[in-house]
Amino acid sequence: DNGACSLPGSGCCPAHASLPLRGFSYVDLVEGLRDGRFYALKRILCHDKEDRQEALHEVEMHGLFAHPNILRLEAHCMVEKGTKHEAWLLLPFLRRGTLWSEVEALRDKGTFLPEERIVPILLGICRGLQAIHAKGYAHRDLKPTNVLLDDEEQPVLMDLGSMNRARIEVKGSREAMALQDWAAQRCTISYRAPELFTVESHCVIDERTDIWSLGCVLYCMMFGEGPYDLIFQKGDSVALAVQNQLRVPASGRYSAALECLLSSMMAVNPQDRPHVSHILDQLEGLQPAPSGQDTTRI
Repeated sequence: DNGACSLPGSGCCPAHASLPLRGFSYVDLVEGLRDGRFYALKRILCHDKEDRQEALHEVEMHGLFAHPNILRLEAHCMVEKGTKHEAWLLLPFLRRGTLWSEVEALRDKGTFLPEERIVPILLGICRGLQAIHAKGYAHRDLKPTNVLLDDEEQPVLMDLGSMNRARIEVKGSREAMALQDWAAQRCTISYRAPELFTVESHCVIDERTDIWSLGCVLYCMMFGEGPYDLIFQKGDSVALAVQNQLRVPASGRYSAALECLLSSMMAVNPQDRPHVSHILDQLEGLQPAPSGQDTTRI
């Protein structure tokens, strides 16, 4: 608006109306005048310095990764809008949309993702998480609406605004309450790990909050909705529900190995949850063997 923004494919021009996102942000579909390609322009409304710092944190998180399963940031800038600012993040446009839209479309037809589609999607999500965890961070807001699918059905993690250091040492009730309040604002309630609902005064929170959320995403792929979505929609207590070990519904659609993997991710005690590297090992074993090749698991 004030010429302070320089984006590649530039002057990107709006291709349709804005879509509001969680919090104070919108996404415009824009077209690059130079390359003719479509992009998603995320505009984060910043009312004060704290908002601007949060938007720049999201930019900084994108800058840590060049990974096929993490959405890349093409360009960014801060635009003045009178007394306020907007952070503009130019992102690739993936026309297939989110994992949630895929699950929802199937559910509306009375069907579900088969295991042979679930396993490769879960593998890609885990590889993205592994890259995040390897840098000492956690995503903290993994859910089906934050996973995009590309044309080859490869998952791409997006919305890195809630990312923070993976290992958080909590010392005292004040720090515990501050973390609990932060999680209430930044981590979607029906995908939030139990240890973030009631943070203990002296504890260590680590990247296995993402493993719980990953379990919720897997459950959603298997059964058409997250395990706590309905509880939240009915107005019942998610905080109470997550304190009990999840019972995986018997469907007959999926292998015992996949159901067992889901149960392990949904362990209430984070110390009992596997790390992402272990889940990747398990998933490799669930992958169908290349045609014409017999494999034996030892």
